[in-house]
Amino acid sequence: MKINEYLSKDDIARLTAKSDLRAWSMVLGNWLMIAAIFAVVAAWPNPLTILLAMLLLAGRQLGLSVLMHDAGHRTLFATPWLNDVVGQWLCAAPVFNDLPSYARGHLEHHRKAGTREDPDLPNYAAYPVSGASFRRKVIRDLSGQTGLKLLGYIFRGASGVISRESRAGSLPLLRQLFVQCLLFLALFAVGIGWVYLVWLGTFLTVFMLVIRIRQVAEHAAVPDLYDPDPRMNTRTVEAPWWQLLVFAPNGVNYHLEHHFMASVPCYRLAALRAHLKQRHALDGVPVFRGYGQLLRHAVVTA
Repeated sequence: MKINEYLSKDDIARLTAKSDLRAWSMVLGNWLMIAAIFAVVAAWPNPLTILLAMLLLAGRQLGLSVLMHDAGHRTLFATPWLNDVVGQWLCAAPVFNDLPSYARGHLEHHRKAGTREDPDLPNYAAYPVSGASFRRKVIRDLSGQTGLKLLGYIFRGASGVISRESRAGSLPLLRQLFVQCLLFLALFAVGIGWVYLVWLGTFLTVFMLVIRIRQVAEHAAVPDLYDPDPRMNTRTVEAPWWQLLVFAPNGVNYHLEHHFMASVPCYRLAALRAHLKQRHALDGVPVFRGYGQLLRHAVVTA
């Protein structure tokens, strides 16, 4: 699947155009949603609002991770240094990650996707899995076992929860802890310091499951995991807005398109998909219209 077969130079220029305004709107939009969730759960603290807050916060934690991902590709902001600074301090560190380390590992995934050298293969190579196997994974995620294990890896040298790269020294960890302290102090300053436990609890539980489902959606049980063509080794999920809110914020569901041309910002991936459809580049590619359909495909219940 060659880019120049489907995109002209003008198409490429249009689809790869970066915008500081669009990027800031996404970063600040994510944080405004987080602040609104904090405010609601603080105003009406009960089991129902806390559970709902954890579900929505997991989507926002993934949203920050997606923006970190785009900053790592240097496609989020048009101004280069904003990718580094905003991507690190407002996107990566709040979800216990380090942007430079994450970017190193993730770019290696892009170089080797569709081969047996893909460093992310352990996340999805075993699919489809049995219903019993997937239930065990869900239990480990929601009980905090996965989160505590991965947090332990971070304290022992991993760069972040969704990265297999080792960090360079202790500075990335200190940055992550500094940002976590700032978040707690900001909540404490307005009299709702206890809400930080909802943020951390979400990170250790629901966020782990959301990450797992995202990984399954992107590369698990695809037509051919070892074919270099992204139409074979990567998947896009077209889902209703309420599913995207939790499982695929900020355009991360357009993963096939991202692997087709990683220089396209997340806020232009939908336009790229529409263009590829118009050019018949996606004819014959399986279409999944929701994460329920996806899980029925990737998890064998019989």
